[in-house]
Amino acid sequence: MKIALLGYGKMGKIIEQIAMQRGHKIVLKIDKGDNAYDIRKADVAIDFSIPSAAVSNISNCLKNGVPVISGTTGWLNQFDDMVALCKERDGAFIYASNYSLGVNIFFELNKQLAKMMASLKQYNVSMEEIHHTQKLDAPSGTAITLAEGVIENTDYSNWELDKSNSKNTLSIVAKRIENVPGTHIVNYKSEVDTISISHTAHNRQGFALGAVIAAEWIIGKTGVFTMKDVLNIG
Repeated sequence: MKIALLGYGKMGKIIEQIAMQRGHKIVLKIDKGDNAYDIRKADVAIDFSIPSAAVSNISNCLKNGVPVISGTTGWLNQFDDMVALCKERDGAFIYASNYSLGVNIFFELNKQLAKMMASLKQYNVSMEEIHHTQKLDAPSGTAITLAEGVIENTDYSNWELDKSNSKNTLSIVAKRIENVPGTHIVNYKSEVDTISISHTAHNRQGFALGAVIAAEWIIGKTGVFTMKDVLNIG
């Protein structure tokens, strides 16, 4: 499989290593500011760029018939536009806030716990996410996905960053600490106890492996997919 890497930072380099270990070839390595490239060289593109470049990268892939896997967060105000473009061009597109196989299982656990706790009004839900200091967006895309999982299954209607819980509003605390790949904690707190679930990444390998597996899976398919489709979960 010929892969284009759109974004060649720390994640891009780890994806390159894992892809090559799995027998794939990297035919393009595009860093920020690189615009003169032919995406048609690739069988599939993996985008881990920056928020300001993501839409351009995804659009270029879809317009040229190249399936694209995007793990860039912070651009989702234009997500519906990319979905529409994918359908218009009969393309193939996966976006995930987190490609880690463990995190995607954690997403499903989070939804199930929210369903179980929905009728127990004495519990307030809050979240905390911790990432490395180079992460550009806050809260993380993973934290937003977790919040959406709670909102879908409880009376909470929205989330807010770094604010105290108010009625129907889920608080997300975002911390930036050197050399932390990613930790996410969901807390259900009452006057008598606290129930918590958490996921802690030890390194970036899990994110990269999931992205390569998604790229392998999407070849030959058309449509807009998620990691639930790739992993056949939920």
